[in-house]
Amino acid sequence: MDMREITVTSTLDGTSQPSLYYHPGEGEPVPLVVGLHTWSYDRFNQQRHYLSLCRERRYALLLPEFRGPNLDSNPHCADACGSAKAVGDVLDAVRQVAADPGIDRGNIFLLGCSGGGQMALLAAEAAPELFRAVEAWCPVTDLERWHRYAVEAGKHYARHIEACTGGDPGEYARRSPATHPERLARLPVSIHHGRHDTVVPFRHSVAFAERVVAAGNDRVYLDIFDGGHEQIPARSFEWFAKLAGKRSGTIRITG
Repeated sequence: MDMREITVTSTLDGTSQPSLYYHPGEGEPVPLVVGLHTWSYDRFNQQRHYLSLCRERRYALLLPEFRGPNLDSNPHCADACGSAKAVGDVLDAVRQVAADPGIDRGNIFLLGCSGGGQMALLAAEAAPELFRAVEAWCPVTDLERWHRYAVEAGKHYARHIEACTGGDPGEYARRSPATHPERLARLPVSIHHGRHDTVVPFRHSVAFAERVVAAGNDRVYLDIFDGGHEQIPARSFEWFAKLAGKRSGTIRITG
C-alpha cells in the first residue's frame, strides 16, 4: 500500500491543506509517526526515508505540508517557517488522522530534521498532550541566533528567514522552540546533532537542551554525533519502538 493524499481544513483560516498518509491496514491500532519536511522542501521529501521503516514495523505515517518550504520563492512563505498557521496545519492533520480507530493514540511520535526539527519541537510545545515523544535531528531552535550565524557565515538561509518573518525579531521569537522550553516538560525529547554541522551549529542544540532541562524536563536525550547536517531515521524508529513497548531485538546486559 502506498501513501495517499489527504486534505485537512485549517482551523485557523479555513483553507484546505494537503498531507500524505499511510496506514498498514486492518488489525490492532498502530503507532503513528508524524514526519515533518525539511527547511527547503515540501511534504514529499521525507517519504522515501520514513515510509519503508513504517512498513517494516507496521506503523502509520503522516507527512503534513504546513505551508511549504521556508524559502523566499514560496509565495506563502510568511505562513511557513513555524508560523501559527503552519503549526496549526500539523496539529489539524494529526487530530484528523488520530480519529481513525486504527491509530494507537497513546503512541503518536513527532520526527523532523533541520526545519522539520524546528516544526516537530514547535508542534510538541503547542499540544504536548497529543504526543508520546518528539525527536529532532539538527533542528533550528532559535531563529534569531541562527539568522545571526547565517549572516556572519554568508549563508543564503538569512534572506529566507527574513522573507518568512519580515525580519521582525518578535516573529523570530514566536517561531523558535527556544522561546517556550517549559512546554516540553511532560514529553520525552530526543535531539541529535552532528558535531561538524555547518548549516546549523551543534551548539544551538546544546543550548536548547540545557534550557529544556532547566525548565524541568528530566527526559531529555542529547546526542552530539560525529557527522554533519544529517539524520539516521532507523535510530529514531528504534527509539519509538522502545517507547511503544516493543524492544525490537534489544539485548539487556546484566552483571
